[in-house]
Amino acid sequence: MLQPEMEGMARGELGMLQVERLRSTIQRIMENNPGYHKHLGRVHPQDIRGLEDLQDLPFLTKDHLREGYPYGFACAPKGGFLRFHMSSGTTGTPIINFYTRSDVRQWAEVMARCYTAAGVTRKDVIQITPSFGLFNGGFGFHYGAEKLGAMIIPIGAGRSMLQLRLMKELGATVLCAISSYPLRLIEVAKEEGFDFRETDLRVGIFGAEVWSDEMRRRIEKAMGIESFDIIGMTETGGVGMGIDCEAHEGIHVWEDHYIVEIIDPGTGVVLPDGEEGEMVVTTLTRQGLPLIRYRTRDITRIVSRERCACGRTALRVGRLKGRTDDMLKVKGVNFYPMQIEAILMRHKEVGPEYQLILEKRKGKDHVKIVLELKPGVTDGDLHDHISTHLYDFLGFRVDLELVPEGAIPRRPGKAQRVIDHREGGKA
Repeated sequence: MLQPEMEGMARGELGMLQVERLRSTIQRIMENNPGYHKHLGRVHPQDIRGLEDLQDLPFLTKDHLREGYPYGFACAPKGGFLRFHMSSGTTGTPIINFYTRSDVRQWAEVMARCYTAAGVTRKDVIQITPSFGLFNGGFGFHYGAEKLGAMIIPIGAGRSMLQLRLMKELGATVLCAISSYPLRLIEVAKEEGFDFRETDLRVGIFGAEVWSDEMRRRIEKAMGIESFDIIGMTETGGVGMGIDCEAHEGIHVWEDHYIVEIIDPGTGVVLPDGEEGEMVVTTLTRQGLPLIRYRTRDITRIVSRERCACGRTALRVGRLKGRTDDMLKVKGVNFYPMQIEAILMRHKEVGPEYQLILEKRKGKDHVKIVLELKPGVTDGDLHDHISTHLYDFLGFRVDLELVPEGAIPRRPGKAQRVIDHREGGKA
């Protein structure tokens, strides 16, 4: 299963390996970056006697990494870096991760594990649609596929007509993408009379955006595939930190490479397994940018540390619900956009695209949802049904506008679901 170091290990034995690698990571920081070591309180590696000692160390945040741009938290000589990638955000100071040759090998290893968990083998043909640029996505999928020995279609982002053509003509069996891109491919396929049943496609590996179970079922039905939710970010070394398996009962995190904690985002207190909070990640084998207690802002929970039905022993976290900074507060009600998406997608008459628009009217919050209908669908009682379901969840009325499919502008990259025109909102 491409995870020889941890499979078969008892929990205690795995904990000892994690402590050993945590000490090595702190040693690396101490030797290569005095400023970073100062941030950690100049902790000595031997001060870490058990995993519980990790909780005595301070958190690392996105703001810390931005303030340290570009080399403030790097932990290797400049001549030791092979490449760098940066966060996909388009505003403000970017977050940069520098990769040593060892980091690239580690990335390939965890990505190959992810492919294996999704049932992908060297006999597959893998179509990689995330970009091959400063954003890390495409490269991670590529390195993992190379290690697996599978054939690669390295097309990158966009060019949806060509994507479909190559998918069919080259016999792609695996599609890798940001989670909203399959929706665009499904749209183009309808316009062109393209039938996914005439392809060899059987697996989809999607991530980089939060996507609901309802959206997942839509994609799987339209494409005739089984989908797998993959996690990872620029800061942790890229996509590949974990993935769900055929059991679909949580996302396996490769614990010989990463330690996961779930904390109360307000107090920073570590929460018991099963309780929902913010995911904090410590990397154990990354060299260029090792992370100690990095606050990801992702909301999830630890589902289980027991052996999964698939046979893997890596702990499982829940599918990401959203980010701490994605939570919306309207009229005293807190909710995540994914919760709205789940309600909308329960109605088979609606298309995959929607926008949630927030603004102030006469000093009061106002919510408008623009939702596309599938071709040939008329409003009828649909407006009232969806409005009622939204009211039952939110406790207040929204302005729901049903529009024809294609009315919401498409843009490359991640889908823009939320437009917040309120003061301090995210437009």
